[in-house]
Amino acid sequence: MSIAQPTRNTVKKVGHIVKSNSAWHWFQKAIVFTIFSLVLNHLATRESFPDSESYRFPVEGFLASIALCILIGIIADLNFKFYKRKHFSKKVETATIVWFMASTLGYIIMMYIPLNIIINIVAGAETEFYYLLIGLLLTLLLSFILVGLLYARDLYNLYKLSIKDAEITIESGAKMTKLTYENILCFFIENKIVYTVQNDGTTINTDFTLNELEEKINDQLFFRANRKIIIHKDAVDQIEKIENGKLRLRLKASIENDAIAQIIISRYKRKAFMDWFQ
Repeated sequence: MSIAQPTRNTVKKVGHIVKSNSAWHWFQKAIVFTIFSLVLNHLATRESFPDSESYRFPVEGFLASIALCILIGIIADLNFKFYKRKHFSKKVETATIVWFMASTLGYIIMMYIPLNIIINIVAGAETEFYYLLIGLLLTLLLSFILVGLLYARDLYNLYKLSIKDAEITIESGAKMTKLTYENILCFFIENKIVYTVQNDGTTINTDFTLNELEEKINDQLFFRANRKIIIHKDAVDQIEKIENGKLRLRLKASIENDAIAQIIISRYKRKAFMDWFQ
């Protein structure tokens, strides 16, 4: 069976859509930059208040803050692309978002200090350390707000994608099957073969190991219960406390397999499991 190759017109259309989305992406950011700069400069001094008798539009401050916003936007965009590729494509969690924000602010610090030195040299001035520090702190505060405004929606969409719409390609010999996370009950190993169990009870054998799957899937939804099985959070029907601080789980689907029928959480994994499940 041959697979139809995309036509040249199709490739051009896809390329046009990608370019349009990219242009719209930066247009939205330009609007945020402009509004942010306008508000900031009109609140900066009394003369800039719209109701002031001596009001004049803060042209210099507006242009300078636009330039600063563009620099911050470029730094944040490059860092976001890195985090999206390395971290957010798998899962979006608080710790990763904090690291993204912290690293972005760190890069802004690295940009701010040399930039101020260059400006001082060009202007023939010398800024005192106190004012340099105050300016840096204000820049970081405003950068935090700006980056939050720019990427809140992107992060939310990535979070929804990683939880609801994410899918995994199951490789089994020459066959490849795409399954969404919501359709997966669990993964288990039997006779050195790893199987995927779907919500309707059907199984698909895979070429993965459980360790490989554990690295690929979202650990907000999946948990490695023991050496034999990885379970989906929504698949758990009942949790029972048994001897020696262990837990016994019953899944919603009834599968005739020892690895699934008796899912035991050891007392060493009990706290991690309950933290994940709750």
